[in-house]
Amino acid sequence: MARTLIKNGTVISPTGRHDFDVLIEGETILALLERGKSDSLSITADKVIDAKGKYVIPGGIDVHTHMELPFGGTAAVDTFETGTIAAAWGGVTTIVDMALQRYGENVHEGLAEWHRKAGGNCAVDYAFHQIIGGVDEQSLKDMTYLVDHEGVTSFKLFMAYPGVFYSDDGQILRAMQTASENGATIMMHAENGIAIDVLVQQHIARGDTDPKYHSYSRPSLLEGEATNRAIVLSKVAGNVPLYIVHMSASEALNALAEARHEGLNVFGETCPQYLYMTLEDHLARPGFEGAKFVCSPPIRSKHDKHDHHGDLWKGLRMNELAIVSTDHCPFCYKDQKELGIGNFSKIPNGMGGVEHRMELIYQGVVQGELSLERWVETCSTTPARMFGMYPQKGVIAPGSDADILVWDPNKKTKIGINDKHHMNMDHSSWEGTVIDGKVDTVLSRGMVVIENDKYTGRKGHGKFIKRGLCQYLN
Repeated sequence: MARTLIKNGTVISPTGRHDFDVLIEGETILALLERGKSDSLSITADKVIDAKGKYVIPGGIDVHTHMELPFGGTAAVDTFETGTIAAAWGGVTTIVDMALQRYGENVHEGLAEWHRKAGGNCAVDYAFHQIIGGVDEQSLKDMTYLVDHEGVTSFKLFMAYPGVFYSDDGQILRAMQTASENGATIMMHAENGIAIDVLVQQHIARGDTDPKYHSYSRPSLLEGEATNRAIVLSKVAGNVPLYIVHMSASEALNALAEARHEGLNVFGETCPQYLYMTLEDHLARPGFEGAKFVCSPPIRSKHDKHDHHGDLWKGLRMNELAIVSTDHCPFCYKDQKELGIGNFSKIPNGMGGVEHRMELIYQGVVQGELSLERWVETCSTTPARMFGMYPQKGVIAPGSDADILVWDPNKKTKIGINDKHHMNMDHSSWEGTVIDGKVDTVLSRGMVVIENDKYTGRKGHGKFIKRGLCQYLN
């Protein structure tokens, strides 16, 4: 088997920084050696990567993506091929995408469809969560089958989108009770969709149709209420593992923090857009430009009584929030976002970010919001442990997959449609952003997929990962 040696770098883990060389054999990490020991031990390698002055970290794991997702009469524009190539460009070596079952559809058929879309097309490794859009006797049985036989151990439910994905409290409780029996994690989109629909119709009736009203019609209070309700239901179901996705609001974070203080198995993620973007600077841009930033939950106002940005960063520092994902769901501005001209509720919800998460959260390190160790933890190690892929993924250790990002803190990255941008969208959500650091080299299971500003991977290299259960339970 081919050997690769990464020399002279600083290995960053959640527990510290170490001057180790990393020896890879085939697809796995063979050994960590004290810097310089490879010479004295006369270790030879087919390829040597000099990481002097650079950080060597486990490849990023994005546990919330939507490739080729049908939504709002159109579909997310990244395929599994283009989306995983973009992920590789961003130092992400594993994605966990959302397989889809809607009302009246069969769970097994939904999962099979996602396998058809992804199989043989991915540049990096991938796994699936299963969206349960119709909770009934059959889908509850199917949940347990997927846990026991398919390596799909997490199920996403929606308190939002009535008529599309929405589950009522009774359905959510039944799904949670099933999860408490089979060990699965319930992932929750926590917004009060019934109340939001009333506010949406009232805004439209008043002629409030611009993109900024997407945020006004989905107030942070309703995210907080739904988050609290989901936590209560998880408690009734027997402290079932509950993972609140894409948290944007202080009220929701406060409910989560209280539950964690109680010792409940409740976890949360946020996304880069909720850490940096504001209603005023993005959704309220002149004309229809704000449509580019329509996602749910929405980007919040900087004039709210809560400092949502500050609270979310604090939540990441204090482990109230466990993970940063992207909710990558890219739509083009032309012909897709434009479906909502004259009616913000018709704008497809979603932004593209799988390529930029590692960069954007590293910028939080530069700004003093997080430590280097916490960057690695929230973007790689915790995702692997939360969703049953550790220690195969998420750590640089002997026997683990050789998924590695070499990061250069001495260079800069300019994000933009004509700068760094490899997703299928016709615009960049992060146009003009400059990062004080750069993806240097990326390895997926020992194969160099990004090097010298070139993609060197191949379609079909990525394997499906069967996952175990959450490793964080109280």
